[in-house]
Amino acid sequence: MHGEAGKPIVISAEDPRNPPVIRGGGECLHISKASHLDLRALVLVGARYNGLNIDDGGQYDSPTHHIMLKDLTVRDIGPEGNCDGIKLSGITDFRVEGCTVERWGDGGQGIDMVGCHRGVIEGCTLRFVDDKGYGVQAKGGCTDIIVRRCRFEHAGARAMQIGGSTGLQFFRPPLKPGGEHAEARNITVEGCTFIGSTAAVSFVGIDGATVRFNTIYRPKRWAIRILQETRAEGFVPCRNGRFTDNLIVFRTGEWYEGGVNIGPATAPTTFTFARNWWYGEDAPERSKPALPVSEKEGVYGVNPRLRAPEKGDLSVEAGSPAHRVGAHALPPQTGVR
Repeated sequence: MHGEAGKPIVISAEDPRNPPVIRGGGECLHISKASHLDLRALVLVGARYNGLNIDDGGQYDSPTHHIMLKDLTVRDIGPEGNCDGIKLSGITDFRVEGCTVERWGDGGQGIDMVGCHRGVIEGCTLRFVDDKGYGVQAKGGCTDIIVRRCRFEHAGARAMQIGGSTGLQFFRPPLKPGGEHAEARNITVEGCTFIGSTAAVSFVGIDGATVRFNTIYRPKRWAIRILQETRAEGFVPCRNGRFTDNLIVFRTGEWYEGGVNIGPATAPTTFTFARNWWYGEDAPERSKPALPVSEKEGVYGVNPRLRAPEKGDLSVEAGSPAHRVGAHALPPQTGVR
């Protein structure tokens, strides 16, 4: 299925207010070897394995490319096993905008990317439970991915997983002997809101990622995990993450290991932490996290004055001392994808 630059093939609801529903089956929709394709305003419900699956047909040297997914609703997938709401494998130059994904497989992901490059996920909402599956995942050699202004509501045990664990045969492009390998590189997560989840953000086997200007509210164990799950020859230890300008509000009874979990075979001292605002709302004097390196200009134990967290509004009140950090403070985007 191939459109042309400036003339994509468009599959869309005629009336977005009354979108068509694609229901059930092993997968609601599976598309392989496509280019210049837009899917808009569709509802995908109740598939046994994946809601939407787009891939390169196993042709690693010929990726599917220029894909737009906009205003899709995907829900009630699985429910057991590695079943994804939206599964993308071997895709380049893509956007996922304004989509809502709810209730995927208990061992799957809301949005799963394997070997994907130059993509943007923006303005999406993911909802599930705190302790099953993952929200968004980028692994298998993913590079140059931006996750921006998304909302994660109890979106799995690891709401945002940067990296992961991938069978070596599934990396795109294929791994070359003698090289330095990583599950993901140059991933940016910015302007997002995280509510709940066992861990808000996990860095897993990555070599370079930036997490900035996000709001994290009441994670159930950790704000951050630094892990290494792929141990094959040539893989670098999880390294070079940046965690800056984030607002983290937690309760000490839901806070383990100082809010940061560091696994073996990682390189946590290569990480950078700067200008984050940490607030234990039930015990402000215990707000300082257990970071692997010193933080530059961090703030600990000062009430950021969230507007209405009990109603899901995690913006800050006028005059808040935390107005320069968190999702509400993401600078305007200019000249970016």
